[in-house]
Amino acid sequence: MTDAITIRGAGIVGLCVATELMARGVHVTLRDPAPEPGAHGCSWWAGGMLAPFCEGMTAEEPVVRLGQQVADWWEAQGVEVIRRGSLVVTLQRDRRELDQFARRTTGHRLVSGEELAALEPHLADRHDRALYFQDEAHIDPRAALMHLRKRLQEAGARFEQDAAAPDGPVIDCRGLAAQDSLSDLRGVKGEMVVLRSADVTLNRPIRLLHPRFPLYIVPRGDGVFMLGATQIESEERWRASARSVMELLSAAYALHPAFGEAEVMEIGADARPAFPDNLPRITAKGETIHVNGLFRHGFLLSPAVARMTAGLVMRENQRPEFYHEDHG
Repeated sequence: MTDAITIRGAGIVGLCVATELMARGVHVTLRDPAPEPGAHGCSWWAGGMLAPFCEGMTAEEPVVRLGQQVADWWEAQGVEVIRRGSLVVTLQRDRRELDQFARRTTGHRLVSGEELAALEPHLADRHDRALYFQDEAHIDPRAALMHLRKRLQEAGARFEQDAAAPDGPVIDCRGLAAQDSLSDLRGVKGEMVVLRSADVTLNRPIRLLHPRFPLYIVPRGDGVFMLGATQIESEERWRASARSVMELLSAAYALHPAFGEAEVMEIGADARPAFPDNLPRITAKGETIHVNGLFRHGFLLSPAVARMTAGLVMRENQRPEFYHEDHG
């Protein structure tokens, strides 16, 4: 049994792993070159949607199954979880997209335009039907990152602004930076926009189906919305293209024309770490356990993966789900 361990990386995965280990009595030191959690990583640009059923459109079964437990985990950590479900809509010309989404997902019911207007008054008369995923939720990911860090510090975890690999047992949660150890880890670029509008009110995340990529808009409160996200097979980081930003803004305008007058507060981009199957891995290599490959499911799957990792460290489970052993 391990009583002290170092975690490399203090993004969403590292913070969740640290939380689970501290709960089991393990002393944790987190090493990250960034001064604050997520300040230089894709965790900062997450949507914060706890939407396992919607993700089932393209994701594998474990994402849907494990993601259904996550809202309770976040709430148990003291993070505000907004449980108002999520909605999926489409423009009139793309009605078939909604039918296909319905066939490939579960946990929803079809609502009429009148029911949609009751759920989201600002979308009244704009769509004649929608899919309502009542059991989904969302959080503010930036607030969640800061909250976990504060709780860990109060519990005695140490944070060091250091990128070097330490001696002894290590859990490597560095995301794409771990390509120096994980040869098949790749980057999937995502671009996002943060808007402020005094003219639109939304109560829950809205997905607008699009032939090239699904747009989502997540309300942050006080008229602020996270708008995303592209999905491009590229390891390029930090740069959002004009084309992507224009497409995102055009889709937001199509959802509600008032977004055309919104203030653009931030434009962001980063590369999400992913393996070929787009599922996470817990990889043992000597004294190091790599926890990586969360793809676009960082806030949705990190709690489950963190529990598995802590169970492996504490020898509660020798071969948890997503476990890989590397003898190279």
